[in-house]
Amino acid sequence: MSWMDSKQLPVKLVLSVCVAAACAGVAHAQAQVARAPMEQDDQTDRLIIKYRNTVSAQGLTAEVSSRAEALRGRVAQSRGVAMSMLRKNGLGADVMRLNRAMPVNDLRAMAKELMAEDPSIEYAEPDRKMYAMLTPNDTNFSSLWGMGSGAGGIRATTAWDTTNGAGVTVAVLDTGIRPHPDLAANLVAGYDMIVDTLVSNDGNARDSDPSDPGDWSTAGQCGTGSRASNSSWHGTHVAGTIGAVGNNSQGVIGVAYGAKLQTLRVLGRCGGYTSDIADGIIWASGGTVSGLPANPTPAKVLNLSLGGGGACDTTTQNAINSARSRNATVVVAAGNSNVNVSNASPANCAGVIAVAAVGPTGGKASYSNFGTLVDIAAPGGEMSTGNTNGILSTLNAGTTTPGADNYAYYQGTSMATPHVAGVAALLYAVKPTATPDEIESTIKTTARAFPAACSGCGTGIIDAAAAVAKIKGGGTPPPPSTVNEAESNNTTGTANTISAPATVNGSLSSTTDTDYFRVDLPAGKTLTASLNGGTKDYDLYLYNSAGTQIASSTKGAGQIDSATTANTGTTSSVRFVRVRYYRGGTGTYTLNLSW
Repeated sequence: MSWMDSKQLPVKLVLSVCVAAACAGVAHAQAQVARAPMEQDDQTDRLIIKYRNTVSAQGLTAEVSSRAEALRGRVAQSRGVAMSMLRKNGLGADVMRLNRAMPVNDLRAMAKELMAEDPSIEYAEPDRKMYAMLTPNDTNFSSLWGMGSGAGGIRATTAWDTTNGAGVTVAVLDTGIRPHPDLAANLVAGYDMIVDTLVSNDGNARDSDPSDPGDWSTAGQCGTGSRASNSSWHGTHVAGTIGAVGNNSQGVIGVAYGAKLQTLRVLGRCGGYTSDIADGIIWASGGTVSGLPANPTPAKVLNLSLGGGGACDTTTQNAINSARSRNATVVVAAGNSNVNVSNASPANCAGVIAVAAVGPTGGKASYSNFGTLVDIAAPGGEMSTGNTNGILSTLNAGTTTPGADNYAYYQGTSMATPHVAGVAALLYAVKPTATPDEIESTIKTTARAFPAACSGCGTGIIDAAAAVAKIKGGGTPPPPSTVNEAESNNTTGTANTISAPATVNGSLSSTTDTDYFRVDLPAGKTLTASLNGGTKDYDLYLYNSAGTQIASSTKGAGQIDSATTANTGTTSSVRFVRVRYYRGGTGTYTLNLSW
């Protein structure tokens, strides 16, 4: 297969393949964890029972406890299962374990019967499983189209002039973390919340080590007919978008690269239980969970790039309410099934920021859920148009157990959500006293309009620069201006001068046409150029004042070319940006220039 052919490889909707040549030196990674909720076996082997007055079954009087135990035994036995006490969760409810998995709807019927016959039960519900959804000198910064001011970008580079998120902790509730060199300096102590050793896959239950041992599974291990899957390292990828170390001359950079990352391991082999995720939400935000030490660095932002089908359950909603009571903002992936988010939990819970995904063009990603409950959209990738149109972040090369640290492109609302969580951290850094409602309102009211179709994707694409400016009280910075290319500009001497960040509308009228633009780049700034040629294959080049090429991007048709150049001097310096015809026919293009 030629490298050109490799651009047409079929791509999974959630986590996908990075083809080595197409990734400009980024290591290959392949994973499939985040199957859409409708594809999962909708079963669980646990039931959550909350008795009134926060009293567990074990704390009732002997007579009442005996009746409750007898009732649970009788109702379970009538369905051919046995039920035993597993533990008490952070909300004071009892997590009961069954001796085999049952369909969630059957467990709902069991819960309804228990509540009908025992008035001391406040609520009972299945313990459902959730699943993973998928101006720096950092060497791969030019590949991070989602950070810039292009059609699908969040304008993080402008926001960084004000804050990088320092002083804020962001919790990543996911598959755990690998000690990637582009993350390690920003990590603080987290926790492994997984009780079931089959799910934890690390040989033990809850402990203080949130390291990701891999979430690989064999065929049939996650239910009858389930497929084998490699380890995803999903949490490591999500963490990189939020808080990968910046300006360290390697890899990538996070939206809030000055913030600290706290890992809560709640997903493992075959997903993760609602009861573990709820405890993770409570502990991460500074709440008390029985048997766990106090969280020394409570998080102000919680990232949940996970979910499943159905309505928001009481256990999750109560945990979210608990986190919000401590002024923590909960950001959740909308889901990857291309359905209304009203049937995707916990994105449909109250009080969360639900995030849809867009691709580099700013239009709805093909897989993204949608609907009135979606609050905002962010870059999630659209790898059907090329692998490098995904989201590049930190990863691991191991297919089962950990291997070498690397980077890879993934796509999904899982990748969009950490962009929003990172912006929330920037806002808290500027205004530590902000409430979750204020954070959400700021994000939604400063979003920029969609440049392409994105129905049911919230108020717009998140705009980091505008949100930071608003919460700081300095007003919203103006969006980049729009200018039209003026011919003739086929040489550096006739280049169009771009005096401020702008979106340039241009065209190439022949196969020999080329367009030059001059930028007087201020001292200490980094120029980011992003070229969208649509279905045409046009290439992007950057030159210094002497006309020497200093950067380029030559991706294929349908992909976004992006390149950067920094001015490390103390005075402004000239840069030239060139758009060159390669193939595919003449036509129009848009060129985004920001610094």
